[in-house]
Amino acid sequence: MTLETLQAELEHVLEKGDPEEIGNFLDQQNISDVAELIYTVPEHDASIIMYMSIHRASGVFKILETATQQDIIQKLPPGKTAELLNELPPDDRTALLEDLPSDVVRELIKLLNQEERKITLSLLGYPENSVGRLMTPDYVYVQETDTVQRVLEIIRRVGKNSETIDVIYVINDKGELLDDIRIREFILAAPNKKVSELMDNRVISLNAYADQEAANEAFKMNNRVALPVVSNSNKLLGIVTIDDILWVATEEFSEDMQKIGGTQALNEPYLDIAFFKLIRKRVGWLLALFVSELLTTSAMTYFSDEMQKVAILSIFVPLITSSGGNSGSQASTLIIQAMAVGEVTIADWWRVMRREILSGLVLGVILGSVGFLRIQIWHELIQHGFMHMKDPEIRTAYLTHSTAVGLTIGFSLIGIVLWGTLAGSMLPIFLKKLGADPAASSAPFVATLVDVTGIIIYFSMAYLILTGILL
Repeated sequence: MTLETLQAELEHVLEKGDPEEIGNFLDQQNISDVAELIYTVPEHDASIIMYMSIHRASGVFKILETATQQDIIQKLPPGKTAELLNELPPDDRTALLEDLPSDVVRELIKLLNQEERKITLSLLGYPENSVGRLMTPDYVYVQETDTVQRVLEIIRRVGKNSETIDVIYVINDKGELLDDIRIREFILAAPNKKVSELMDNRVISLNAYADQEAANEAFKMNNRVALPVVSNSNKLLGIVTIDDILWVATEEFSEDMQKIGGTQALNEPYLDIAFFKLIRKRVGWLLALFVSELLTTSAMTYFSDEMQKVAILSIFVPLITSSGGNSGSQASTLIIQAMAVGEVTIADWWRVMRREILSGLVLGVILGSVGFLRIQIWHELIQHGFMHMKDPEIRTAYLTHSTAVGLTIGFSLIGIVLWGTLAGSMLPIFLKKLGADPAASSAPFVATLVDVTGIIIYFSMAYLILTGILL
């Protein structure tokens, strides 16, 4: 059934106004289809959630965008809001509450029952963006002295309310995590076998205070659907499931892309963010880049005498600066992406530098050769009358000193492309070493940095090669 058909049927049953019929229609649809309906007909978003059975309503609600969730919560009556919040898994509920103003959070927490309120306050007590904010306390744990038959009885009793039962966690009398065992091991084992006999003590766990990116890496490297979360003293506190990590990975990717583009992370959908908040997110970087570009103006002012003496030098300033900025932007984007997926670490700095020195030289030679060739082609075109130059100084430079000018352009491009690749590759690693986000070394920032130094490299090379010729 297409989305258009679903929308038409929804509007039809809503017009009839029979709550039971509306609820039956919505409960028969796939959760993902209902979520798409909510985005398609936002005027009915709260009604859709309200008419569904609470279990399915919770399933739909938790996969919606944060802005849509907040909009629905504002529209629902208090009784339905309380029912929905109590039904939500603790980790999804925490994700919703942490993005709301503190006064709204206080009012919503009052709607929770005593047990869910205790769990929610515990999760909100962990630092923002920590693994503790992602975990759920709904899991199955057993003692190492239990038998397989006892474990299966525990799974039947509490498994229905658990986030997942693919993995069973083993603790001791102190609540410390000892191991995690896949459920198939219990299904295939003899009933009288002890849990301790199935243990291999190769458990992989996450610290509740670790950054969420650490959880992302752990899941990627260990092929798990869930991982246990422990305290600093190795007490088992909860589990994190793969669906939460996928949301984290998506959010981290979006933030990195925005930072690479030269803006602060929006943390909200683009169309939902307030206009002036969007301006605040963007203006800081623009001002910083603008002030940085003023240094380029200062550098050009310093070499103004050289430009007046050799007018042809000013023609190639955009070519020189853009080539350096482009090479730096390339390098920074590649390294930021490699660091984000774990391909490059701080310890690899020397390997990266060595590789980028070679890359910068090769790329610089290629661009420098093209620049030199361009000067020689123009020389031939002017000499044979196929091209005319209005400025006599520039015409003379092309006709009588094309080799010297070409070498200036060529060697300048080699130097600035090499510098651009080094700056672009090393800056993300340097920021990571300082504890900052490597994505903050955005492409526009690197390009601006290289622009300033590119002017210095260009005119220094011109001074070395053209002194006594044109200078």
